[in-house]
Amino acid sequence: MPQLIELSTFGKEEGRLTVFEKMLPGDIKRAFYIYGVPSDQERAKHGHLNAWNALVAVAGSCRVRVTHGGQEDTFILNSPSQTLILQPGDWHIMDEFTPDAVLLVMSNQYYDKNDYFFEKP
Repeated sequence: MPQLIELSTFGKEEGRLTVFEKMLPGDIKRAFYIYGVPSDQERAKHGHLNAWNALVAVAGSCRVRVTHGGQEDTFILNSPSQTLILQPGDWHIMDEFTPDAVLLVMSNQYYDKNDYFFEKP
């Protein structure tokens, strides 16, 4: 099941430092970011069989719709102090990217084309 988590954030007037740790099982083995997505485009439209992923909107915002076990949840990612944890079996679609959106994704697995499923549960 997807889970939206507030990350530990420190500082204020002098700037902020946000810490991402102990959110995914095992080590972070892969990280990438998505940006420059037109507002009318959709990304992802898949799930993972084994990988856990953490999504952080480090700039701008986007919407993430997640389906798991017949239940659908919608999340607006618009703060670099939050992360959306996607577990194995969570099918997701990302859309409504703002022009300045930068979405960081961290995974506990290396890329494996056999880990993906595309049929929405």
